[in-house]
Amino acid sequence: MKMTDSKPDSSNDLLARVDDFKSGRISATERVENALSTIAGLDPTINAFHDLLAEEARSTAKELDATRERGDDLGPLAGSIIAIKDNICMNVGRTTCSSRMLEEYRSPFDATVIERLRAAGAILLGKTNLDEFAMGSSSEHCAWGPVRNPHATDRVPGGSSGGSAAAVAADCVDAALGSDTGGSIRQPAAFCGTVGFKPTYGRVSRHGLVAFGSSLDQIGPLSRSVRDAAAIYEAIAGLDPADSTTSDLEVANCLASGPADPARLRVGIPREHRNDRNHAGVNEVLDHAVDRLRAAGATIVDVDLPLTRQGVSTYYVIAPAEASSNLTRFDGIRYGHRAESVPGEGLEDLYARTRTEGFGDEVRRRILLGTYVLSAGYYDAYYKRALQVRRLIKQEYDSAFEQCDVLLGPTTPTPAFPIGADLDPVSMYLNDVYTVNSNIAGIPALSIPAGLVDEDGEKLPVGVHLQAPAFAEADLLAAAAALESLLAD
Repeated sequence: MKMTDSKPDSSNDLLARVDDFKSGRISATERVENALSTIAGLDPTINAFHDLLAEEARSTAKELDATRERGDDLGPLAGSIIAIKDNICMNVGRTTCSSRMLEEYRSPFDATVIERLRAAGAILLGKTNLDEFAMGSSSEHCAWGPVRNPHATDRVPGGSSGGSAAAVAADCVDAALGSDTGGSIRQPAAFCGTVGFKPTYGRVSRHGLVAFGSSLDQIGPLSRSVRDAAAIYEAIAGLDPADSTTSDLEVANCLASGPADPARLRVGIPREHRNDRNHAGVNEVLDHAVDRLRAAGATIVDVDLPLTRQGVSTYYVIAPAEASSNLTRFDGIRYGHRAESVPGEGLEDLYARTRTEGFGDEVRRRILLGTYVLSAGYYDAYYKRALQVRRLIKQEYDSAFEQCDVLLGPTTPTPAFPIGADLDPVSMYLNDVYTVNSNIAGIPALSIPAGLVDEDGEKLPVGVHLQAPAFAEADLLAAAAALESLLAD
């Protein structure tokens, strides 16, 4: 089943809609009511949203309309409507991480990215569903039911930022924020036919992001164009005293000079990313993108990333280890759900019942795995070795970028798979085979829509994946904008 397209405004480009608002062609209040109407019609099917912040959005829109009437300055995102993944704290509504553990949790503060979006004039319309605690690749592991792909509602939208991707793809909002620990922005972007951008680790503050893997997590935008992704990135990026891992490097105006000139680009194609394990249509889409770049004058370079497949096993040691540590706070005493006390029960038994009731299967699986690899006798064999491989993966990228400006490959090996496909955990984890190493190395990466492939009689979107050296966001976005234009011709 395919959703009916919904177009509440004349253009589906965020910056065009910002211009419509600033020029007076439409009010912010009208924009909010249009969006709420669209969500009312579509969300009962796709289940992208957990909490709608309708009154908050209406209040913000009213303030923006008054600001425009007075002729006062408006922010760069003024009048845009943005959804927020429900693992990013806001001081309105709930922040649940799509988990029963935090079903009624209300954050007393805004995440830094929320403060910056508000300062830029964005209207924050609601919190989107995700795989519980951002652990998953399908958005089926959600306490409020699975999210559905707007292109084919019998299929997953990807994960863990599936609700954000689905909301953007269905045109419920102009853009959304997600978080990416191993591909959780880019994989759903590919499945839903949107742009998904993960900046360099430390480029965007994690203050107020509920932690999964602290050395891997990064917040970034999902949008319908590279230009929109760049605008949101520029609004939220930069040094934050509340997050000691943020960089003090200046945030560039990424597309100030427009898209890159393809004739000046060196594009590396990892040999390991185009193979017979991919869906045939995914390889065809990648080949088409390479052909368009070559025809436009780009230099195409074959490169080797031999640790591509080792990245998944490395990630599934490091990320669960960090998750097992981060999630110890959810014990029913300090945070979250608490099981009913049983007379005579000890504290450890209460903890165990609380966490069993509060966490879903996938979260418990990763906590157990992480605890195991950090335990005495196994730390050196697993966790320490994974950190050593992490260094090798970073060195591998450094060598590749000596030969090229950006790397290009498929975002995912397949298009979206059916809801309830019951993939075993390893098969599910392999959805991120081409994305996890960007997080392991801490480099920026982006997925853009690249075409449709045939799967069981349905036309499904897939994406291509670009990666660049650390802190080269401007170069990455300019290259992506160039390829986006070539693919649109």
